Amino acid sequence: MDSPDTHRSQDFSSILEGRRTVRNFDRSAHIPRSELLGMLDEAVRAPSSVNMQPWRFLIIESEDARRRLLPLMRLNKRQTRDASDIIVIFGDLECYRQADTIYGQAAKRGILPGLMAKAQLAAIVPAYRAFTREKMTRVVHIDASLMAMQLMLVAREHGYDTNPIGGFEEDRIAETFGIDPNRYAPVIIIAIGKATKPGHDSYRLPARDLAWWDDAHGREPGEGGADDEADGIKRA
Repeated sequence: MDSPDTHRSQDFSSILEGRRTVRNFDRSAHIPRSELLGMLDEAVRAPSSVNMQPWRFLIIESEDARRRLLPLMRLNKRQTRDASDIIVIFGDLECYRQADTIYGQAAKRGILPGLMAKAQLAAIVPAYRAFTREKMTRVVHIDASLMAMQLMLVAREHGYDTNPIGGFEEDRIAETFGIDPNRYAPVIIIAIGKATKPGHDSYRLPARDLAWWDDAHGREPGEGGADDEADGIKRA
């Protein structure tokens, strides 16, 4: 009999292999707000630097909001019109303002000892405040991107399809929707809904052609270092 872990592994493989970038969505499909918020709650289990959770969401539902968004999209206008929801993911450059809540709740719930939470706050908040805008932007982009990938897998598990979109007017989108552009940096847009046409498969370069091994100094990725038999050649 298969163990529960085996079933979970198989389920995850199906989700992973089944995720595609979809460009054709059913305009009539609706995602209840409660379900969308539930998916976001699952997605934000993603890791972030010192658990600052800098991701923020602008959720585009209405026709009016879509009309305002469309001129800011370089491509992907069909998805903007047809997807059930468009989620604009921002990174909060002042995410440390939530540090007291994050670490205070962790202490209150017994996740962290109170003294440890206070010590971490005392170290983390001044360090984040001292970051340059460029460095902070990089931090929140990495963290929000981790969450965005998790969101796409969560959506697939819920039976929805997604399209990650990076081609938009980053310098205009916050102000267009009344969001402070000095504090919130746009990272990526995720269109989510029900596909009317499946996304096409694509070729992925094998990891063995992309990896450096620590004993392969001066070589290009994929040159030597791997002693497995993935290519069918038995090595002595």
